[in-house]
Amino acid sequence: QVELMGSGGGLVQPGGSLRISCTASGFTFSSYFMSWYRQAPGKEREFVAFITPGGTSTQYSKSAKGRFTISRDDDQNTLYLQMNGLKPDDTAVYMCYARGRTIHWGQGILVTVSS
Repeated sequence: QVELMGSGGGLVQPGGSLRISCTASGFTFSSYFMSWYRQAPGKEREFVAFITPGGTSTQYSKSAKGRFTISRDDDQNTLYLQMNGLKPDDTAVYMCYARGRTIHWGQGILVTVSS
């Protein structure tokens, strides 16, 4: 059974940092391209960051570049997103996305940036 379990969300003040995680089971995580997406209230889902199998290459949205870092631990089947310099506009539900022989969406992780 495939599962992508998200964790690490919460409330953080503007300028603060947060690391969210997505732990996979039920498929060969190490061979999958992994991404983070987010959806803010009243807005469409948008791409945040992407990482290739093995972590050899990453890509970021314009809003994430320079502030967010995507990484993966294939031994732990876990995807991470380190978010620094958070802004209220980063408030959203974040979701991991796995693409390989099959595709899978993780459960949402609520991140709220507010003073």
